[in-house]
Formats: sequence, structure tokens, C-alpha cells
Amino acid sequence: MIIGGIQKTSTVDFPGVLSCVLFCRGCNLNCFYCHNRELIYPFGKSLDDQSIWEFLNKRRGLLDGVVISGGEPTMQKDLKEFIAELKKLGYRVKLDTNGQLPDRVKALCTDKLLDYAALDIKSTLFDYPSVCEGDGFMSAAETAEILAENGVSYEVRTTLYPGLTADGLLLLLSSLPEMPLWRLNYFRMPNKYEEKDEERLREYALTPQDIEKRLPELLKIQPNLVYE
Repeated sequence: MIIGGIQKTSTVDFPGVLSCVLFCRGCNLNCFYCHNRELIYPFGKSLDDQSIWEFLNKRRGLLDGVVISGGEPTMQKDLKEFIAELKKLGYRVKLDTNGQLPDRVKALCTDKLLDYAALDIKSTLFDYPSVCEGDGFMSAAETAEILAENGVSYEVRTTLYPGLTADGLLLLLSSLPEMPLWRLNYFRMPNKYEEKDEERLREYALTPQDIEKRLPELLKIQPNLVYE
């Protein structure tokens, strides 16, 4: 596992579970609004395995869960083995994923290694290439289906990135079946971004007021929608 950082305690990343968050290096998308841009590439400063396991062993009984985030965790070749070791220590495990490698998520589900998952659905089918530099909607949709079929508790997350309109959001929400929870995250300007994206990052982004105006329409499509 190539882990670029750790948040030692979190009360918000794993619903109802006191956890730590491990941030894996490497991602197979390049979203223009990314807040973890330093983790997109697999190379760079990372934590050594010994320090990670020492921390996790010391926190047994104090923390209840581990969130594996990124970057994109499913790109890690030893992810399954890593989670299996976490389970042996008694931790509950949440996976944050962009859903681009559904077969790897399926393998984790088959082995009953996931307690919860958060799946990022970035944009509509046709906007994925311009938003993420990858044609990834169908893979993410397949991942949602895999999680549901295997009885894994999960949520879908979408960032209301600059340029996404209320009508575009309606189209996105209607492109998938009813989700157990669909969380809308409001856009915040990232500290680091590519120069070519600056103009786009300064475009208008939907606000809580915009969502509230269209909320009846949104809830009609996805009744388990939350926005914060």
C-alpha cells in the first residue's frame, strides 16, 4: 500500500463510527476541482508500513473503524490483503472510491471485507471526460450495482463543481436508480490546481439556496438526497 497521509481521528468520514482515514497515492481520474491533487500520482512522500501498523495496533479499542481513501484505493495491488489484516484487528472498514475498477470492488465484496463504501459519481455520462479526463460513468454505475447486489451499505457522493447547473444535476440524479443515500457536497476552491483550469474553477457553482429552490424536483428523483 502506498499511503501518502493519515488523519488520525475522524467523527464524520465513517457514519456512526470513530475512525482514522488513510489516504492512498495514485488516481485514475484527474478531476479539475480535485482537493487531493498531491495524491493523484503514485510517487511522492509516503508513510512506511511499519509506522502505519504500529499506529493501527496502538489504536485498537480506541478507534472502531478505518477509512481507506485517496487518491483511488482500488489501484493499490495489495488492498485486499491490507483490509483483511485490518479486519483481523477488529476494525470496521469503509472504502472511498471513484468506482472506476468495479471488478476490484466486487472482489472485496465477495470476501466480505467492506462494512461501508462511499462512491463518487462525478457528473453525467457525457460530461465525465471534460470533468475528470476519463470516460468513467458506466464503471461507476456498475460499481453501485455491485455494492447493492452484495448488500454493502453505501452512499453516492457528488461535488457541485463550477459549471454544473441545476438542470444538469437533475439529469445526473435521474441517470441512476434510487440510491440508499446520495450526498451533495458544495464546491470549495482547492489550494492547488492546474493553471489551465483556473478560469473554469471560477465559474458559478450551485449554492444551498439553488438546491433548496429545486429541492422538490430533486427529491422526487432521489428521495434519499442530502446536501450539506
